[in-house]
Amino acid sequence: MKKIMPQEIEVWHLIPALRRELAKFLIKDYGLTQKKVSLILGISEAAVSQYLKSKRAKEIQFSKKELEEIKLASKNIFEKPDSLIEILFDLSLCFRGSKTVCKLHRAKDSHVPKKCEVCMKGVA
Repeated sequence: MKKIMPQEIEVWHLIPALRRELAKFLIKDYGLTQKKVSLILGISEAAVSQYLKSKRAKEIQFSKKELEEIKLASKNIFEKPDSLIEILFDLSLCFRGSKTVCKLHRAKDSHVPKKCEVCMKGVA
């Protein structure tokens, strides 16, 4: 098994999983179409469809508390779509070092030490 950087987990798994949940909330809570969500999130309509059908970004399952944070972010994105990059960046920082992300990192890389705190560097 190869060594995987925490940033790779963020790029390959966390950010897509965040987009998945944002898409779900924007459609369910605000009645947006898949097309509108794809435009807001800067992804294809096919990606939105795959997120909704759990065909993409399914390796991370967020806790109830984490989903509440993402739901609040979806409200902010709905109210101010131009803030997407900042909000998505803030969410990724929020989840950096979380049990959810660390658990997946350990599953993907057997070299991660049991008491690893690399993801916590720079996290307040």
